[in-house]
Amino acid sequence: MIFEVERVQLLDAVTNLSRIVSNKTSQPVLEGILISAEKGKITLLSYNLEMGMKKEIYANTSAEGDIVLPARFLSDILRRMNGIQVRIESDDRLMCHISSGGAVFDIMGMDAKVYPEVPFFNEGENVTIEAEILKDMVRGTLFAVAQNEGTRPILTGVNVSVENKTLQFVAIDGYRLAIRRQKVSTDKNFEFIIPGKSISEVVKLIGEDCEDVDIKISRKLVAFIINGYTFISRVFEGEFVNYKKTIPDEFKQRVFINTRDLINIIERMSIIISDSFSTPVRCLFEEDKISFSCATAVGRAKEEYEISLEGTSFEIGLNSRYLLEALKATEEDRVEILFNGANSGVVINPTEHDEYKYMIMPMRLK
Repeated sequence: MIFEVERVQLLDAVTNLSRIVSNKTSQPVLEGILISAEKGKITLLSYNLEMGMKKEIYANTSAEGDIVLPARFLSDILRRMNGIQVRIESDDRLMCHISSGGAVFDIMGMDAKVYPEVPFFNEGENVTIEAEILKDMVRGTLFAVAQNEGTRPILTGVNVSVENKTLQFVAIDGYRLAIRRQKVSTDKNFEFIIPGKSISEVVKLIGEDCEDVDIKISRKLVAFIINGYTFISRVFEGEFVNYKKTIPDEFKQRVFINTRDLINIIERMSIIISDSFSTPVRCLFEEDKISFSCATAVGRAKEEYEISLEGTSFEIGLNSRYLLEALKATEEDRVEILFNGANSGVVINPTEHDEYKYMIMPMRLK
């Protein structure tokens, strides 16, 4: 295999593909990137048995062939070289010769024949989504995905659906719920559950010049075509959580509040909270104000904020991090917050549309 290609272009591709390369695996070949040289182009491929990524680059190919190169070494070498072009050639002993400018490296590769087959596919539903819409949907829900599988692995995924030209993302981890909706110009209806890790990698491929993302959906896989990259991921089998049952139909209390003001207050309270999972922020809602307080081993904090409460007074404990993440995801000046006293989920809604809905469960007050 012998080819020559623009170094920066190859480095960009290797950097992106390296993000999903397995770091600790019983198959050392998965720690590498498969490079296949054909006439006029090279194809790079990375795969970790759950998700894969492919990129084709135009290249001056002198000899066709395949080799797997260690992703970390290849990335470091390309980054530290300073030539405009890079030449890579490998021999029958899998020794790879990499040269650019005045720098030359020889590294051992791995046999491409032992690289597992990546399950790319052509059949299935196709839909095109604006890149900025996809980024907003992910940013508005990914924080609520469960971080460990526990007894419900499906909660580590995001439920993605399109129905009646409305794209919806839903994430829930048992303590909070995030829903994001957006009108889209497609007549297709579909639904799948993609691992949070996968959709997180998808949006990293969206650059400033990216306008659209093509999505292909099959029964067990979903593929995203972005800026010349094809990203593929398995999808979860089974039904998603019936989250609609967790959202109350009626509420006893309601406030409209300036989002930035509330964020600032909770961030000030958080200064003395070392473990946001065990120490709640106390929120006493009265007719004309909220009294915030928090006490930890570090110290105490108190603050009051004027509001107009609809409903009876009550006190509730809230997780500061969960509340902050939901508020920041709204990206709105004002929000509506709904309550059913101290022991039911708190719902955050927009004031003038229905593009998102967030719910967090309260914490027990001692």
